[in-house]
Amino acid sequence: MHVFTEHQREFSLPASMPGSSYVLAPMSYVFPDGQRPVSYTFEPPVGIPWENATYDLREVAIHDARQAEQEPQLEREGFELWDAPTSVQNFMDHEEVRSDYYQEARELALAVTGGKQAYVFDHLVRRREAREASLSFGKRAENGLAAANGRIHNDYTEQSGQKRLALVVRDMEVMAQIRRYCIINIWRPTHNTVLDTPLAICDARTVRQSHLLACDVKYPNRTGEIYLSRFSPRHRWSYFAEMQPHEALIFKQYDSQFSGVSRFTPHAAFDHPHAPEDAPPRESIELRCLVVF
Repeated sequence: MHVFTEHQREFSLPASMPGSSYVLAPMSYVFPDGQRPVSYTFEPPVGIPWENATYDLREVAIHDARQAEQEPQLEREGFELWDAPTSVQNFMDHEEVRSDYYQEARELALAVTGGKQAYVFDHLVRRREAREASLSFGKRAENGLAAANGRIHNDYTEQSGQKRLALVVRDMEVMAQIRRYCIINIWRPTHNTVLDTPLAICDARTVRQSHLLACDVKYPNRTGEIYLSRFSPRHRWSYFAEMQPHEALIFKQYDSQFSGVSRFTPHAAFDHPHAPEDAPPRESIELRCLVVF
């Protein structure tokens, strides 16, 4: 695991244990049915479904990346795990998150990517619904928190990834100097060890553009665009077993460079088949950051 301190970047040796242990769990791929998928993050108008897509549940092997022969790297597989403790005490305090956590995230993003400047532009706290509830698109519950998102997706498409740059970087002089940028997600549990609903990440090297299907995401004041994923036997899935709040999973959501680096890293929550019955519902925070080089 990579270790992060405010002014230091260190790398540990790859795990020596050969091979990878894995679990088998159903993952929610999209089934192409000829219509453009649309999902609502808020209650849709009467007669409109929350989601109009058909989903294809496939049982897949999800490998424990902690036991991989080679540590995953952001620019290769599309994700890395860092030991990056946070000073934030209350992730429900938006002011504390925006002042303290955003600054920590900027520093972490630059340490991970080697970028020149990092811009944090949003975050979201999620809490797993009751265990008996099926994982869905992660719509918001009555408590205001989004549920865990069980649909395989990537937060940005080729088009929305390009649009995000102008929305984040408003300084035209800075824009003129940018030759490459990427968007990363920094994900961590906010309370307790993750036992019940870990986050699975797909190795970016096993994803082809033809596997990805653009989907509209409806918010109260705008429409976003993400990728859903068709099933492919090429996909190799991983997760980090029993993640703790001092750990941060960093994964790529978009890269303006077309070759030589990871670009899209589909991901989704999954119900761990061996989770204890009394495991606390997973609560996590995800934060998106644009890094320029």
